[in-house]
Amino acid sequence: MGESRIKVGITLGDVNGIGPEIVIKAFTDSRMCELCTPVVYGPSKSLAFYKKGIEGAEAFQFTQVKSAGEARSKRVNAVNCGEENIDIAPGQATAAAGQAAVEALEAAAKDLADGEIDVVVTAPINKENVARAGFGFTGHTEFFASRFGGEPLMMMCSGLMKVGLVTIHVPVSQVPEGITGENIIAALGRMRSSLIADFGIVEPRIAVLSLNPHAGDGGVIGDEEKQVITPAIVAASRKGILAFGPFAADGFFASGGYEKYDGVLAMYHDQGLAPFKALTPDGVNFTAGLPVVRTSPDHGVAYDIAGQDKADSSSLREAVYMALDIFRNRAAYAEMTKNPLRRFEREKGADISVKDLIPENHDEL
Repeated sequence: MGESRIKVGITLGDVNGIGPEIVIKAFTDSRMCELCTPVVYGPSKSLAFYKKGIEGAEAFQFTQVKSAGEARSKRVNAVNCGEENIDIAPGQATAAAGQAAVEALEAAAKDLADGEIDVVVTAPINKENVARAGFGFTGHTEFFASRFGGEPLMMMCSGLMKVGLVTIHVPVSQVPEGITGENIIAALGRMRSSLIADFGIVEPRIAVLSLNPHAGDGGVIGDEEKQVITPAIVAASRKGILAFGPFAADGFFASGGYEKYDGVLAMYHDQGLAPFKALTPDGVNFTAGLPVVRTSPDHGVAYDIAGQDKADSSSLREAVYMALDIFRNRAAYAEMTKNPLRRFEREKGADISVKDLIPENHDEL
């Protein structure tokens, strides 16, 4: 593959959390650089700092570059962001770490927009200290949506299940106002499109969860299921989306109902993420609905274990693998669909008529 390897931008996130550690652990395995060309964004000092405390990390090496355009294959490339002499304080939420995380995101987003990298994988940030640094977004999902347009759909993905969300990072008190028929139909459409183009599923089946306990119990415990969610499912089905439900969330996950569907649409953050994280190891957070590919491990900064060589890099590795797969799947799907065949009259409009099928010399037939 040589220089044709996909360039993966990786932001270190909060360097006082486990971001640098999981990057070091993942890329200590030299085979990772055979799959892609990694470009790491963040304080390079943090890589040297944490490497010393990780058993078996002697094999991890990185090359300092000024930009992703200088990145070379078969090695880890590091673009320095943040203060040159930043104080690394494992487990502490500091202003300098927040500022460095923001600068890393900005640099990676610019290189992604300029085509210097192909996909981006983001290590976890602390939303409080990046807010103090003027970040202005409630999460990575909203940041990349603002930079690249599109309608983002937060999806938690693994081989076991894929869970999308109607509402994302909003207070629970504001969830009901975000549960509208329009939002549910739009989320179903984005999820279907992603499952087809990003994951290669021909015609996905999507389960829709209820908002209220017991799916409202026929209106006894809320009427959103009757008034909003069920009509939205019917409307989506008329648009050709294979949507089913609404299902009460507790019974759906406890009974293994998710195994019958290609995707699950949850109404709010914890309704989808709590069972996902409990049931599936090494999950990946994927921002669907954008023109660029962004993935992330499914955990937070984990201040409580930062700098102790306890962090598991499995989810980060899966995030890299998934970013590569989605990038290739999108390219293959675009190639397959760029010159679609015209449809017959019975399928779409009046593209051709019966007489068009009869040759000019039909009398000789």
